[in-house]
Amino acid sequence: MAGPLTSLKVLDFSTLLPGPYATMMLADMGAEVLRVEAPDRVDLTKVMPPFDGKISTAFSYLTRSKRTLALNLKQAEAVDKVKELVRDYDIVVEQFRPGVMDRLGIGYETLKAINPRLIYCAITGYGQTGPYRDRAGHDINYLSIAGVSSHCGRADSGPPPLGIQVADVAGGSHHAVMGILAAVIERQQTGAGQFVDISMTDAAFALNAMAGAASLAGGQEQQPESALLNGGSFYDYYQTRDQRWLSIGSLEPQFSARLCDTLGLSELKSLALSQKPEDQQRLKTALKDKVAEKTLVEWQEIFADQDACVEPVLTITEAAEHPQLKARGMVIEVDRGDGVMQRQIGNPIIFGVKT
Repeated sequence: MAGPLTSLKVLDFSTLLPGPYATMMLADMGAEVLRVEAPDRVDLTKVMPPFDGKISTAFSYLTRSKRTLALNLKQAEAVDKVKELVRDYDIVVEQFRPGVMDRLGIGYETLKAINPRLIYCAITGYGQTGPYRDRAGHDINYLSIAGVSSHCGRADSGPPPLGIQVADVAGGSHHAVMGILAAVIERQQTGAGQFVDISMTDAAFALNAMAGAASLAGGQEQQPESALLNGGSFYDYYQTRDQRWLSIGSLEPQFSARLCDTLGLSELKSLALSQKPEDQQRLKTALKDKVAEKTLVEWQEIFADQDACVEPVLTITEAAEHPQLKARGMVIEVDRGDGVMQRQIGNPIIFGVKT
């Protein structure tokens, strides 16, 4: 695909989600990506339902715009082929546990000796160092160890199992792309490549952002439903009459005033500005009762022309049809590999002005 990264060539040894998502982003921006897959070891996303025809939707999405080469890395001929390829490639992305690529004979030091300009990115659960470097894990584990899960969810039910893979994607994939591109910029200045070590747990810990700043510097440990943005205020979700949900984020005074006026709760405007938990809970109760009076569609119509930070909770299918996401080109059609066009999520990075 055309894009700002058309000069880059990526050799991708990763499977599952974090690495493939990162290299998909690079491919979307124009990089040439060659996937190296094991002929005797199936990538789990390839057999993961649901399927579109005979193809896993996850696999066709994560492998778009990429070429594939099957190599058994335990064979000497395959190792020689990798060493040959790496002479002409800019970036290697791998997702094995630490030391696996070294044991295969194609670790960083070996490949660096062949191509000193090589940027080598290793994405792992816990990083290349530390007591957990060889430990198995998944997204839910990384979020737990990173402290993210501790202040999410409800006080009486605990942290929720999220519908998206935050540590894998927002952590591993996005930070990998940032690290790789930063290394590309440095290589333009120095001519030397380098090793980029991405830990999904590190990345998830960094996502704590404001809650982390308060805890580490201020000694204020955030608990579920205790803070402004995690359910401790009226900034929350409210169920409608038809069991759908409405998001209310009207924090600023002008928005909260408009919210209360629109809902016929003008007498409660002062509660929205109060920092007292009891005032926030009183307002939340009033909002809960009020929102339950109408259906989601009715609330959408009421707030359609109100600049109050109130929006419906949409399904993914509904979101794909939302005029804002459609205008941004966030749903694209891609050949799934057999000539049939498949709708997929587009790349959220837009270059230039889109009119």
